[in-house]
Parts: sequence; structure tokens; C-alpha cells
Amino acid sequence: MVGEVAVLIPCWNEEKTIGAVVREFRDALPNAVVYVYDNNSRDETRDEAHRAGALVLREPTQGKGWVVKRMFAEINASWYVLVDGDGTYDPAAAAAMLELAEAGGVAMVVGRRVRRSARAYRRGHAVGNRLFSWFIARLFGDRLTDVLSGYRVFSRAFVKSFPVFSGGFEIESELTIHALTLGIPVAEMDTAYRERAAGSVSKLHTVRDGARILWKVLVLFKNEKPLIFFGWLGGVCMAIAFVLAYPVVVTFLKTGLVPRFPTAILATGIAIYALIMFACGLILDNVTKGRREVKLLAYLSAGLNRHV
Repeated sequence: MVGEVAVLIPCWNEEKTIGAVVREFRDALPNAVVYVYDNNSRDETRDEAHRAGALVLREPTQGKGWVVKRMFAEINASWYVLVDGDGTYDPAAAAAMLELAEAGGVAMVVGRRVRRSARAYRRGHAVGNRLFSWFIARLFGDRLTDVLSGYRVFSRAFVKSFPVFSGGFEIESELTIHALTLGIPVAEMDTAYRERAAGSVSKLHTVRDGARILWKVLVLFKNEKPLIFFGWLGGVCMAIAFVLAYPVVVTFLKTGLVPRFPTAILATGIAIYALIMFACGLILDNVTKGRREVKLLAYLSAGLNRHV
């Protein structure tokens, strides 16, 4: 499957919106190929997408991350537009996002959501997005402000060098962190975020999926910055060891006796554990640098092959 621009739409039970979404993107990008990947819908989503002119495929493993992994592996194009099928994103912005990506040499353009109405965002989703954007900015860099947007444009180099590990809605945070840790050129563009169509319900559960996203961010932080992660753990453990050991040491200096052997042993054990954490951080930091170099080489190779 080869094309200059591919529009990738993962969807599940989007019968009420998918037809309109496909038609709008075909109008906005008349030379693009629109792919709809159905993720076990129980309604007429597949038929509606097919009638609207999309190429319809299926991913049986439930979860948006699994769908994106399948899409990135199967579809070959120069540029990719990834968008949800719920009708909340503005197809008219796709051409400008592609133009920004190609003209500016940007590997990923994120559609920064600008609400058209107060009901476009659920309150919990809006608060969660701001918190996660702030948290990821503190850990990985502040080049992006809407890290959970489902509307993005990617270059071929980005797609073919991105190892997808997430299975659910945490895929957006993984895409963002991949770009930030490799120093890949990224950009944002304001896009209208529309209210859901009548009868359409968000698949994102604020608490459950929010917890999964937070866990994924912490795991990626451990994997991508192990020296800082294990350094902090080791520092906390060493501070606890010093607090426990201080009265034991003071008593020993005054009397020459160690009356609290359990405390002394516990403090020593925690201090040893802290040193192990520091050592783990140093070792894993070297491993991470090697992994990062491999991913960067894959990114550069994919970009080079496009021009050969």
C-alpha cells in the first residue's frame, strides 16, 4: 500500500461519525488515501466507512495502541495523518499541517486543540490533559503543550522508526516522548476541536485511562532517563539511611557502644540499596544511550531512503 499521503483513522463503534469524517478528509485532501482500521466495532462502522470511500481494514486486538502499531507497519506513504474517527477534529486543518511539516522539515505536527464550545471537552479530560502536558514537559522538555492530542501529521521517517509498545490510549504520550527524547523536529498548530455528534460517546475513561497514561509516562521516564530515575531513588534511600544512622553514630561517638543493632543494620542495608540504585542508573544510562542511537539511526535511515 503506497501513497504520497495516507490518512489513518482508528475507530471503534463510530457509526454515527465515521462516514462524515471520511468524506471531509477526502474533500480536504483529495489526493490522499483514507484508511479506516476498525477495532472490533459492534455497529455499522465498517459499512459506513466503506460507503464513504475509505479502505477498511481490521485490527482484532482491542486498544488504540495496537491499531496504530498495525497501521504504521502496513501503510507506506511519504506523509501520514493520524486522526480519531469521532468527528471532533477539523479536517480542514490537515492541509496546513502537512504544509508546515513538509516546508519546515518537521517530523511530527501536533494539532493543538482549541475548543469551539465549552462542551467539546469533558472537564476531567481538560484537567487531565493540562496536568499530563505539564508533567511531560518537566520530565522530557516543553516543546509541546497538547501532548494527548489525537490529531497528528508524521513523516515517513518518524513512522518507520517508532517502536510502538503501548496498547491503549497512552499511545499519544508515547508518540510525544519518542520525539522529545530523540530531539526530532516537532511543531504544533492550533486546530478547532469540535463538540461530539449527538449519540457519540468518548471512549476515554478519565480515571482508568488517566492512570494508565500516568503509569506509561513513568515507565518511559525510567527507560529513557534511568540515571535521573534511579539517582532520585538512590538519593531518597540514602537520606533515609542517614536519618536512621545519625542517632546510632552519635551514641557510638559518645559512649563507644552501639546499643541499637537492628537500626544500625537497617540503615546499613538501606545505604547499600541506595548504592545499588546509583549503580543501576549508571549501567542502564549507557544501555539507553545505545538504544537511543539505534532509534535515531533508524529515523535517519528512513528519511534518507525517502529521497533515494
